Amino acid sequence: MKPRISLITLGVDDLERAVRFYRDGLGLATDGIIGAEFEFGAVAFFELQAGLRLGLWPRISLANDAGLPQQAASATEFCLAHNVSSRDEVNAVMAQAAAAGAIITKPAGDTFWGGYAGYFQDPDRHLWEVAWNPDWPVSE
Repeated sequence: MKPRISLITLGVDDLERAVRFYRDGLGLATDGIIGAEFEFGAVAFFELQAGLRLGLWPRISLANDAGLPQQAASATEFCLAHNVSSRDEVNAVMAQAAAAGAIITKPAGDTFWGGYAGYFQDPDRHLWEVAWNPDWPVSE
């Protein structure tokens, strides 16, 4: 296996609500919901960076496709991280997420590792970290 991820899919409870959060609230580009004509097919994709997309798919559809029973969600199973180039940018993204309806679980602040970060949850309780790490320059 090559060290490459091309799609991160989040299982969501309400696809339309999730699309509004990521498209309208966070400003991510999407063509909207596609595949609604198929049972278990409705999904939305967002371009993140070259070769990487974020998918939103109803939890029931993801479970069906994977051949697993639908299970309860847990906010601490994984965390998506969005690194930015400054403390001010951390604050701006956290404010944007809050205005879009995110739950701020940990306000931005100095970290033990010398950076600056905060955490929020999207409407389906997926956890995001927004961080500035002085040792990881971000290329725009």
